[in-house]
Amino acid sequence: MTAAVFFGCAFIAFGPAFALYIFTIATEPLRIIFLIAGKANEGLKAINPEETAPSMRLLAYVSGLGFGIMSGVFSFVNTLSDSLGPGTVGIHGDSPQFFLHSAFMTLVIILLHIFWGIVFFDGCEKKRWHTLLVVLLTHLLVSALTFISPHYGINLASAYTAMVLMGVWAFFVAGGSCRTLKLCLLCQDKDFLLFSQRSR
Repeated sequence: MTAAVFFGCAFIAFGPAFALYIFTIATEPLRIIFLIAGKANEGLKAINPEETAPSMRLLAYVSGLGFGIMSGVFSFVNTLSDSLGPGTVGIHGDSPQFFLHSAFMTLVIILLHIFWGIVFFDGCEKKRWHTLLVVLLTHLLVSALTFISPHYGINLASAYTAMVLMGVWAFFVAGGSCRTLKLCLLCQDKDFLLFSQRSR
């Protein structure tokens, strides 16, 4: 049972982020190699002279995903390792669903980092300081939820509400509209999300 809990919670927490990485970032391995090497613009110009630099939206998405994964790993790896140990769930009156709640909270934090990154980059680029303040305050609010209430259901519902609101905001900031959402959901615009974005 401990292996099932371990893998189940790991896939809940990191599965969507891993899928986003595979389908959006890992499709261009040379770009990743040059970004890691540090001289991204020079390397990208040598490979593809007509494309100068990745768009700010793409950088916001990639950095948000990176920060989200790092945050998730640091916050959830100890909990995951405890799930493999001898029966520790339920000691001292803890919820028997602790690992499941932690996995879903890690998932929402990872997705929120992506949305925060997109909205934050847009606020910095357009010098909308109130946008930066909203991102910082929602970050503090979602982080403080884990300390304020010992009830996991309230924490998860509040965090997922913040995630949906930030996701909608990030979608429209990234250039989405109701028309493009309809085209994407009906699979009529296959390259809408990241590949059609041009450098600014």
